[in-house]
Amino acid sequence: MTRRVLVVEDDPDIGRLVMLQLAELDCEGRLVADGVTGLAECETGNYALVILDLMLPRMDGVQICRRLRTHARYTPILMLTAKSSELDRVLGLELGADDYLTKPFSMLELAARVKAVFRRADHQQAAAAAQSAASQEQLIEAGGLRIDLHRHEALLDGKPVELTAKEFELLVYFARSPGRVHTRAQLLDQVWGYSHSGYEHTVNSHINRLRNKIERDPGNPCYIQTVWGVGYKFGEPRGS
Repeated sequence: MTRRVLVVEDDPDIGRLVMLQLAELDCEGRLVADGVTGLAECETGNYALVILDLMLPRMDGVQICRRLRTHARYTPILMLTAKSSELDRVLGLELGADDYLTKPFSMLELAARVKAVFRRADHQQAAAAAQSAASQEQLIEAGGLRIDLHRHEALLDGKPVELTAKEFELLVYFARSPGRVHTRAQLLDQVWGYSHSGYEHTVNSHINRLRNKIERDPGNPCYIQTVWGVGYKFGEPRGS
């Protein structure tokens, strides 16, 4: 995968070497030589990484780093500097740089740092995607019905619906597989945890109470629908 990398470096020799190394890493590099141009490019371009020199004409790397970290979109920053004191390294990292290289450095070390930044960024992106997916799984919406598994609550047209623990569990089981038909025996086994015959009336009574709470017209249900001779299914309300 080709990644776009911005290099803000005023030393032409270092800039050329960095660009050559980025090409070896299958990156699309762009080189600019002053801070003002670098900041403008950072703010308008979509880069996977900014390699940022600390000492630059017109605007230094510290100012650029500080400005970039006020933006909502996060762009990894690898800072380069001729200064080697611990204070300077800490300053760069405190401002939000993701890593730090002190000049002179080898191209092998640069490549290793760039790869490490990309790995961390990929990991963070994957973690964010997983968290987003998990959050979506915690929320089920159908028409005017909203089921929040995290809060263990159901809302109908924005108003809370008072459900018992088993009614809520039954509703969630239905809502997770809309359109699928469940027999009473299957519901008894999956929601109540037992499958003894003769207890189907437990399912019937819970469904009747649930319909009275979530259906606008319990006699003509939209959410929990009867499939005659088979069982029940969860359907999107008609006209929603």
